[in-house]
Amino acid sequence: MSTTVQETERQFQDVMAECRQLFAKKLHDYGASWRMLRPSSLTDQLFIKAKRIRTLEITKESLVGEGIRPEFIALINYGIIGLIQLKEGFADTIDTTPDEALKLYDHYAHEAFELMKRKNHDYGEAWRDMRVTSYTDFILTKIERVKELEENQGKALVSEGIDSNYYDIINYAVFGAIRTKQPIEKA
Repeated sequence: MSTTVQETERQFQDVMAECRQLFAKKLHDYGASWRMLRPSSLTDQLFIKAKRIRTLEITKESLVGEGIRPEFIALINYGIIGLIQLKEGFADTIDTTPDEALKLYDHYAHEAFELMKRKNHDYGEAWRDMRVTSYTDFILTKIERVKELEENQGKALVSEGIDSNYYDIINYAVFGAIRTKQPIEKA
């Protein structure tokens, strides 16, 4: 395995550990209140986070005081929540303990990591040469695809399902979080 691939895997896991830590803290504060989010509401939450990133990229100004990176982190966590909700469905009350939620979180975070490794192999570290703004645009495109699939009750004729789009959102957001924390220098 090349040094660059090893670095990608380490950086990816570092970001995912940061996301998990924040997720665990929010579970402590709020419980698994997100279990009540219906699919359309979760998709809208993803949309507002991605839209804010795009607005900040264009205007270069934040009146709230938070930058782009926290929004990439939020996209990762909401993407994992989306995968959990796809599998478990939404609830009318908080029906999941923090420990159960973290086990589900870890499962989907691991799946996202494994997918990233396979795609990164096939695409040859292309993400390192992409612009961060492209990650944002790809995430917004994936969100629009999820909206369309939701309108079609999740049925696609030839396209990937909602879960594949969530995984791609997570992985592009991880790359965005890596790149906005520490720009990758080119050789």
